[in-house]
Amino acid sequence: MTGWADMTAADLGRGIAAGRIDPVELTQAFLDAIEAHPDGGTIYARTTPGRAIAEAQAAAARAATGRRLSPLDGVPVSWKDLFDTAGTATEGGTAMLSGRVPDADAEVLRRATANGLVCLGKTHMSEIAFSGLGYNPVTATPPNRAHPRCVPGGSSSGAAASLTHGLAPLAIGSDTGGSVRIPAAWNDLVGMKPTHDLLPLDGTVPLCASFDTVGPLARSVEDAALAIAAMGGPAADLRGATLDGVRLAIPETILMDDLEDTPARAFEEAVARLEASGASVTTLTSDAIEHAYALTATLYTAEAYAFWRPYVETQGELMFSQIRERVSAGRDVLATDFIAAWDMLHALRGRFAAQIGGVDAVVSPTAALMPPATDRLTSDDAYYKAVNIKTLRNTRLANLMGLCSLTLPTGTPGCGVMFGMPGGDDARLLRLGAAAERALA
Repeated sequence: MTGWADMTAADLGRGIAAGRIDPVELTQAFLDAIEAHPDGGTIYARTTPGRAIAEAQAAAARAATGRRLSPLDGVPVSWKDLFDTAGTATEGGTAMLSGRVPDADAEVLRRATANGLVCLGKTHMSEIAFSGLGYNPVTATPPNRAHPRCVPGGSSSGAAASLTHGLAPLAIGSDTGGSVRIPAAWNDLVGMKPTHDLLPLDGTVPLCASFDTVGPLARSVEDAALAIAAMGGPAADLRGATLDGVRLAIPETILMDDLEDTPARAFEEAVARLEASGASVTTLTSDAIEHAYALTATLYTAEAYAFWRPYVETQGELMFSQIRERVSAGRDVLATDFIAAWDMLHALRGRFAAQIGGVDAVVSPTAALMPPATDRLTSDDAYYKAVNIKTLRNTRLANLMGLCSLTLPTGTPGCGVMFGMPGGDDARLLRLGAAAERALA
């Protein structure tokens, strides 16, 4: 693929603008790579070659006449299989939606297409997006390239694999409790959970709409920023970004508990590099975190079951038992408890916002553990439950507290460092991420 498989999306876009890269040749090269790859079918649920080539041809014509729509015009992208794609099946990683073909694109896909991005196809995912592990025996479990015997992280598992296996230069996933950031961390990628409602969810198969967000997995912070902008989010100016004077706080409660040795060492080393580049790092004690985490089961399972109930009750035998059990727990949540939990969470968000008011961002390990071995997950139900909860523990903070959040590779394989800022600060977070990326390189 003449080196294209390892290039950032931004560099590919610059190559198209300069006339060095033909979008049609680029797109065909990725489609051919997917077709030829031994794991192509466990990474992509389906490709969209006709659409992709037509979009690439239009991008080539625009590039030839200096009418490019965005910096990523002509760059191919993979999409998680919960974003509706007109005329192409969108099944949410579950047999319950087998053969579901929407009539229109999801709004974020429509916007991305309007900015010239080329849709390669739909990537596999955890069933109904309700697991951070990426293991899906119903459809497919994408491979973890760096840790072949381990799960890839989820629920945007195929999104991450499409990048690490050179089958896409950029991927779009979703994040409800960590589903972009976990596979990004375990596959040494950049992953962003933007502020809730920054990007529209119209045409997206939901898990919990009150927490669902659309976010990119990328090879660089620049790519993530350009993807956010292409889907209608704010443009981020990354030029001259620095860590000088940046104030970071490590939450002492929950997020730093019971870390495995490798992510603990990787985080310590990452913090040292951030400090060496000008950041000041303190610790933060917040009782709001513990109280918010106690609400998780009530809030997530009840809302998930509210949408999935008709499917679970009529086709539940088609589901992976662990996912069916998890979503079905919402059946027993009282409406009064659900409403009271949301009232409490709104109050806790206000308290937490006040507690972090003196710092620029909170920082923590993205995941407390390394990717678990697939064999043990399939043979030990109790282990599956325990590691799934622990996997999403640190990332869930941003979803509960309404933060925007970004994970970056630490340089230690499978370990990410995560930053969180108050909701609405997405452009500022990306700017901090650009500076931290250089410090961690």
